Amino acid sequence: MTSETKTDRGPAEFEAAASQGPQSVAEFDDHHQSIGQKIQHTLHQTPSLVPLIVLLLSVLIFGLLLGSKFFSPFAMTLILQQVQIVGIVAAAQSIVILTAGIDLSVGAIMVLSSVVMGQFTFRYGLPVEVAIAAGLICGTICGYINGFLVAVVKLPPFIVTLGMWQIVLATNFLYSANETIRSQDISEQAPLLQFFGNKVAIGGAIFTYGVIFMVLLVLVLAYVLRQTAWGRHVYAIGDDPEAAQLSGVKVKRVQISVYMLSGLICAFAGWAMIGRIGSVSPTTGQLANIESITAVVIGGISLFGGRGSILGTLFGALIVGVFTLGLRLLGADAQWTYLLIGLLIIAAVAVDQWIRKVSV
Repeated sequence: MTSETKTDRGPAEFEAAASQGPQSVAEFDDHHQSIGQKIQHTLHQTPSLVPLIVLLLSVLIFGLLLGSKFFSPFAMTLILQQVQIVGIVAAAQSIVILTAGIDLSVGAIMVLSSVVMGQFTFRYGLPVEVAIAAGLICGTICGYINGFLVAVVKLPPFIVTLGMWQIVLATNFLYSANETIRSQDISEQAPLLQFFGNKVAIGGAIFTYGVIFMVLLVLVLAYVLRQTAWGRHVYAIGDDPEAAQLSGVKVKRVQISVYMLSGLICAFAGWAMIGRIGSVSPTTGQLANIESITAVVIGGISLFGGRGSILGTLFGALIVGVFTLGLRLLGADAQWTYLLIGLLIIAAVAVDQWIRKVSV
């Protein structure tokens, strides 16, 4: 059949096809090398680039408007201190969303873990080290329940974590009897609970241990997600769980481990929150779930899973912090912050959709 086809076409047609071939290839190459394609490819390969650019532009604009008032070491470190809790919780949210899931219970788990730490210390008189360990275990168990229901029972992550959010929130208030443990009592009897609130001077800036923990956590998770088999499995599950299963990935085991790690990180966030506010209160941090999702989305992690960088999540949290402090120093109404953050969320999702559509 091949020889007949060659004979039927004739040498003249072959010469014409050969003359058109390079032109068609050149046209394809020109299209492939277009500016839009280059930008799309760069953003697809480095999803944290967009939030980094937005962060740098935000700092530049507020710096020009406010001058040294904004660029002072105090202002810079204040932004980090304000976003440390959201940044830690957003790190937990990131690894869940990378698997194409979502965890609406992160804020409630954080608060319950902090309450357990406080109650075990002051109600039961246990050593503070034991109380902290109990709080960390509590967060991990909550994460395990979420992971089991999602991975094994096959319930939708949104429904599971929405229900867990309500259950943990109610448990938190019932267990604590809505009682706040005062900062003075903690500093006198259990100062280790306020460990993440301790400050250290680096150059002209003052950082808390909570800020340092947030940065180290993000760096460690970034390395684990990119350089280890577990991290590659997380991305594979988010991209296509069935294909990951066929390639030998233990999908259920990885999903459960992701939710357990998320719960553990939230428990650390609860410990850091005690250091941040000084007290143990069952009413704080109730919006952490929404704030964490905001940081993740602005940070360029796709809500469809399988794409994004946890460094982008840190940039997303910092963008919110920069806008909040910058507008406050300008004397603007607080509602402008919500308006601008809302626009950023919509823009971030639109960019993600564009990248996914062109990269297919």
